[in-house]
Amino acid sequence: MFTQKPWNPVFSSQESLTSHKVVKCANGLKETTPISEYFGELTFTLGEMREKLPKEAYQNLIKALDHGKKLNSDTAEAIATIIKEWAVQKGATHFCHWFQPMTGLTAEKHDAFISIQHSHHSELKVIERFTGGQLIQGEPDASSFPSGGMRSTFEARGYTAWDPSSPLFIIDGEYGKTLCIPCVFFGYHGEALDNKTPLLRSCQALSQEGIEFLKCLGDLDAKSITATLGPEQEYFLIDKHHAQARPDIVMTGRTLQGASSPRGQQLEDHYFGSIPSRAQAFMVELENELYRLGVPVKTRHNEVAPSQFELAPIFENVNIAADHNTLTMETMKRVASRHGLVCLINEKPFAGINGSGKHCNWSISNDKGENLLDPGTTPHQNLRFLAVVSVVLQAVHRHADVLRAAIASPGNDHRLGGNEAPPAIISVFLGSLLDNIFNSIERGEANQATEAQIINLGVGHIPNISKDYTDRNRTSPFAFTGNKFEFRAVGASANVSVPVSILNAAVAESFRDATKRLKELITKKKNRDEAVMDLIKELTLAHKTIRFEGNNYSEEWKKEATKRSLPILNTTAEALEVLNQEKATEFLVSTKVLTRPEIQSRYHIAVERYNKTLEIELRALCELARGFIIPALENQIKNSGDTLKIIQTPGTKTLQGKRLTQMEEILGSLLKGLEELTLNLEQLTEKGSEADIMKLIATQLSPQAVRLRRACDEAETLISDAIWPLPKYREMLFLNSQA
Repeated sequence: MFTQKPWNPVFSSQESLTSHKVVKCANGLKETTPISEYFGELTFTLGEMREKLPKEAYQNLIKALDHGKKLNSDTAEAIATIIKEWAVQKGATHFCHWFQPMTGLTAEKHDAFISIQHSHHSELKVIERFTGGQLIQGEPDASSFPSGGMRSTFEARGYTAWDPSSPLFIIDGEYGKTLCIPCVFFGYHGEALDNKTPLLRSCQALSQEGIEFLKCLGDLDAKSITATLGPEQEYFLIDKHHAQARPDIVMTGRTLQGASSPRGQQLEDHYFGSIPSRAQAFMVELENELYRLGVPVKTRHNEVAPSQFELAPIFENVNIAADHNTLTMETMKRVASRHGLVCLINEKPFAGINGSGKHCNWSISNDKGENLLDPGTTPHQNLRFLAVVSVVLQAVHRHADVLRAAIASPGNDHRLGGNEAPPAIISVFLGSLLDNIFNSIERGEANQATEAQIINLGVGHIPNISKDYTDRNRTSPFAFTGNKFEFRAVGASANVSVPVSILNAAVAESFRDATKRLKELITKKKNRDEAVMDLIKELTLAHKTIRFEGNNYSEEWKKEATKRSLPILNTTAEALEVLNQEKATEFLVSTKVLTRPEIQSRYHIAVERYNKTLEIELRALCELARGFIIPALENQIKNSGDTLKIIQTPGTKTLQGKRLTQMEEILGSLLKGLEELTLNLEQLTEKGSEADIMKLIATQLSPQAVRLRRACDEAETLISDAIWPLPKYREMLFLNSQA
């Protein structure tokens, strides 16, 4: 039971600062140490390999990266030797293959850098050793990782393989240092068992198809295309004592009960306000750790809800950004614990205030460093920009349903459409300038691509004013924001590899089809740019319905989206069923991002994860009601009944009687709701397939849980603080990081 006592946030903050040396930081660096002096000191990059490897070995590595070939044994041994020397010099005693199984988390198994040598007298001698084979591939016992039915029990072993495109790094833990080798994870027959492999495949598909499209546009010297990503990470900080006293937070990472406090985010005084000292102490050490790991964190600020914050990095290649975001979430939790805090990354930790998202700022660039979503300085570059934007519009329109499935999770269901996040209808916001340009093209006002006409459209002046016209419609799930698209519908706890893989694949397919169509148009036109303009016009007309510039929260938009035949998938249970539709997911197969069995496995894993997550939440809610709230309410009813017996004033007695009746009615609702939900939970295993269980949870049990929670929250408002057994919202949100 949570013991109600006076809380001293200043003392708690100072105690944390003193005991954990936040000013100097855990590694002894001072806060004033220039970041450039220690950035990436715990990472081993291609630059260091270039300096330390023999020239031939380094060239073999680059060829392997560029052409997807395997490293030969000599090169692998040479790389392993210099990695071991660097890691041991840094103090690492163990290494692990660090990968992303389909649980949504990361996994690792630690091995020591040692080998045993036997002497002539049977004495054992330990030496530091790390081989090329240990670097390139590992064999964790993968039988406990989900495969979605892709593996038989006798073929359950999984294999990890080094991803050389992502830097190796050392985790400097409290009890030692471990070298982490970023890896992919695959099964006995080569099937992808992780989230990283599809992402790497999607990057390859995007580059291949994008280059063909650029060549058709006239960019003959382009050799590769790279997707870049900057994920903005939102999170909550609450005091560890409060979190430990809430069984729901311990079990699920969010509150399943809690009446709104009188003050929430109504005043909007937390957003971009002065960062509380305890939260800033956490941020300083977090950023220090991330900088050492080579994570380019750029921005920190208060978010709109009390005790909510945001961290944002500088753009990186998507595969590295995905690793870094996953590493960031792990580091956030570890550093928060040192400060006596708990970092909540669930999409909806508290009802009645904003939830947390992970806005994925996505763009694509060619090998010359030109951002293809950034209007250029010449008419040709601006024409290319419009063509690429129209290709992205086509991709999102065609595959809005699968993109919705890619961001589906129980936590995101509570967040989407809650006036803090976009609704579950995928649409694209372009901003008034681009919207006007595409409308002009659609009307045929630029049927030729002469320089004068392009400039007359306003395209020639885009570089100077584009950002002023992309006002970042906060209600849009996929908004153009100057030189990138912001996929705002992604949830805070998501592994970005999943939605970005789908987005990359959709755009790759769109590039492929646009290339085919553009080649046909070029044969009919004398001028290439006129053919490009015709293509843009075709795509603009065909995919106009995905564009929406208004308020996505409005009821009018829901009706309009229905008229436009856009998919409206309000829940995860609805969205995941899209993965069962071969026609909807064919683009993933054709771009070789996922095979048909891999898609099915992801469907089964997602459904199973949904069911288990919701079952845990429902059982935890029942536990709260049964073990905490009902006894507290019964105690309050007893006290109120005793008070009623001794009250003499008739008016007061009447009011107290009404209050007692109200509490008794709520108790009845609690008992009835608890019995109903408990009975249905016990019958879950008898309901057939995973899909049947998911449907039952979504349509019956979840609404029952909403009713039970409503009664729990109402009970909290009637029970005195002296009796109430749990930390309240006002305590968790205003007496933790606010010091």
